[in-house]
Amino acid sequence: MEGGMKHILFIFLFLMTMATTISAQSLSERQKHLGTIAALEAQGDLVRLEPAIIAALDGGITINEIKEAFSQLYAYTGFPRSLNALGVLSKVLESGNGKWTEGKPWVRPALWDDAQKALEQGTAVQTELAGQPVTNTFSPQNDYYLKAHLFGDIFAGDQLPAADREILTVAALSALKGTESQLAFHKGAAVKMGNAQETVDALCQFLSANGYSQTDCAADAEGDWNKGIPNPYNQFFQGQSYLANIQPANIAEGESTLAHYQNITFEPGCRNNWHIHHGAHQILICVSGRGWYQEWGKPAIALKPGMIIDIPDEVKHWHGAAKDSWFQHLSNIVLTGTEKESHEWLEPVDDEYYDHVK
Repeated sequence: MEGGMKHILFIFLFLMTMATTISAQSLSERQKHLGTIAALEAQGDLVRLEPAIIAALDGGITINEIKEAFSQLYAYTGFPRSLNALGVLSKVLESGNGKWTEGKPWVRPALWDDAQKALEQGTAVQTELAGQPVTNTFSPQNDYYLKAHLFGDIFAGDQLPAADREILTVAALSALKGTESQLAFHKGAAVKMGNAQETVDALCQFLSANGYSQTDCAADAEGDWNKGIPNPYNQFFQGQSYLANIQPANIAEGESTLAHYQNITFEPGCRNNWHIHHGAHQILICVSGRGWYQEWGKPAIALKPGMIIDIPDEVKHWHGAAKDSWFQHLSNIVLTGTEKESHEWLEPVDDEYYDHVK
């Protein structure tokens, strides 16, 4: 019996390993680069976009392919974001000394000279994307723009195949709030255009894990606060958290301020270790989802949007998400003295203890 159980366990672990490997292999490095630059273009995050463009060029994406990607995305994210991203690309190329590949020369599509053919071809592409003919009788002008311009003129370019174009679109829409219905449509369209379902799923997981997605929070955690990047302090957390620095609107970069502001997003069940702030007073402002806060030796406090927690320095405590909810809070650190602040990270809030928090 013992040998049989070991054999079953071995098979189970082998299958799990194979599933993880297959999932990791279902998204290529090229698709990761395309998804990353599309998401950052959509968010207008030009600081992070610059190194992402360099990584994409180093990874084999051509200059003309990136130009095409940012040009296409104007239809989904607006001309300002598209033009800004192209400006960053131009800046990168000026410092590259010609070391990156130009790629296939850009050729003006012949379809641009025939508006009727553009409408017909765009209608065919839209029908393929949707799986059936689509007509917007409520707004005929919008119906025409989608068919003739987006799916006609833009898709007529030969720099990117339709499968890559949908990778870009899914990534850009994932990076924006309020685009859930369009994102759902293009997830299906990405498969119809030649991507495997596993690839689309892996793309969304990649965007979420790297802090690019703004559409992966539970409904009760949707809000106006950006999720940010994977938290650099995640080694002191149980579960996954994200961090977004917040700059006061009236304080310029480099100007001194008495407080530091951040938005922390916790995935369901994520919480930080017990810890103590030395020389700093922390204030938490709960903005979305549900969570917990607890001081050493005291009962835990259930948190919901609108609640504020005031944490004096030298108090041992932890905070995080409820087991079944995403959670976001703003963190405001105020110095309490002339000495430099420090954070003392202590033991984890283990699963057995956390399961009994009430």
